[in-house]
Amino acid sequence: MEFTMIETGWLSVLPPIIAIALALITKEVYSSLFIGLFSGVLIYSFFNGSGVVAAVSTSFDLMYSKIADNAYMIIFLALLWAVVMLVSKSGGSQAYGRWAGARLKTKRSASLATSLLGVLIFIDDGFNCLTVGTVMRPITDRLHISREKLAYIIDATAAPICIIAPVSSWAVAVASEVSQTDGFNVFLSTIPYNLYALLTIVMVLMISITGKDFGPMKKAEERAMKAAENQADEDQLQTKGKVIDLVLPIVVLVVCAILGMAYVGGFFKGVSFSEAIGYNPTAGLTLGAFAGLITALLLYLPRKLMTAREFIESIVGGIGNIVPPMLILILSWSLGGVCRQLIGTGQFISGFVSRTSLPLGFLPFLIFIIAALMSFSMGTSWGTFGMLIPIITMICEADGAGHLLIPALGATLAGSVYGDHCSPISDTTILSSTGADCKHINHVETQLPYATLVAIVCAVGYLITGFTNTPWISLAVGIVLLIGIILILNKKGWKEDKQLQ
Repeated sequence: MEFTMIETGWLSVLPPIIAIALALITKEVYSSLFIGLFSGVLIYSFFNGSGVVAAVSTSFDLMYSKIADNAYMIIFLALLWAVVMLVSKSGGSQAYGRWAGARLKTKRSASLATSLLGVLIFIDDGFNCLTVGTVMRPITDRLHISREKLAYIIDATAAPICIIAPVSSWAVAVASEVSQTDGFNVFLSTIPYNLYALLTIVMVLMISITGKDFGPMKKAEERAMKAAENQADEDQLQTKGKVIDLVLPIVVLVVCAILGMAYVGGFFKGVSFSEAIGYNPTAGLTLGAFAGLITALLLYLPRKLMTAREFIESIVGGIGNIVPPMLILILSWSLGGVCRQLIGTGQFISGFVSRTSLPLGFLPFLIFIIAALMSFSMGTSWGTFGMLIPIITMICEADGAGHLLIPALGATLAGSVYGDHCSPISDTTILSSTGADCKHINHVETQLPYATLVAIVCAVGYLITGFTNTPWISLAVGIVLLIGIILILNKKGWKEDKQLQ
């Protein structure tokens, strides 16, 4: 479905601001997203001279378009959540939780294990979010780690890892946007300059190792401990399920998903692996989820872990559980579509880059801020860097700032990932809360201070990078700053804890 974009100036930033502000104020996501979406369509209708009825019609046309564009994602999520429900009903999750609980006995070890698994599943961020959540949730629940903390670790090891992994759908997307013939090597060169991705890894490790949180996350952890004290011990429940009943379907799903992405992209017909997995990753993921479903069928029914009727009911129940987050996804896709396709939010914000008159040394810092604002407001990192990379390339070539091209591209990717990481309307944020089975708005509120702390340190790093033209000083300063701030906040938290005792 074709839409004609209209330049609406500063009004183009109102819809995402309205949606995000309402969500944070009312704690209600669905109506907030729809009001933001409809306000954007009203602005579009006002500028093109159509009426309110046309605005309503355009809203649903846009939703229809986004559902069609993301049909494979919807099918994948439905199949994956069916597998999750089957694994739970079979007793596999409980058995795995008991088995892993005997080995991971502390919050620190469970947090680090979750982080490691997130780093290892670097092929695709959405796949990462749901797989890590499915595997680690029984363990973190057993050790009374809050769902908000689990969602943060999942989110922080999804997009930030994928954007620096040479073999991922993200690497292919970035390389395809670079005008140089060897876009992949340009992508590799940006990795040391992607301060947000690298420092986020440091942040996750620090939080996992120290076990001391701050802000809303600290309160979420306290709630989880209080809830654990008041609930019955469900670990005493005995089931027929075994560890293999969780592990085998998930392993088959992961392996077949990777093979599926390679197959859909033409790897077996001579296309390189990195290009193949970036062609249509969600189509390949769907094949993997279906393979996991068939594995569960062959594993559970012959052993009478459930009847055929219970198997089908579990599939339906799993698909039913994905409806609320799916609605959030559809609304956020549509709101992003309004910003990108109708009212030109990205063009308005990115225009500041080409009009700036600051010294060239400030370019990486400025680009990081603008990319972060764009990604946060539109809920997409791919759309952000896809829009900014051509502009950044032209600016560096035209203004004699060729030596700043790689740092500027690194700042673009870093800002794009930060906005995607913490935006309430980002699909990765939504999938992280879904994978952790955490309320979406709670995930946003608890994650925002952590992600923003890293972003502030990154901004300082890009000021240094712009004038030194090297990432290593910025990285060193950033790591020292980040660790120092975390230790200070932790020390403050310890003092508060002592006062409460």
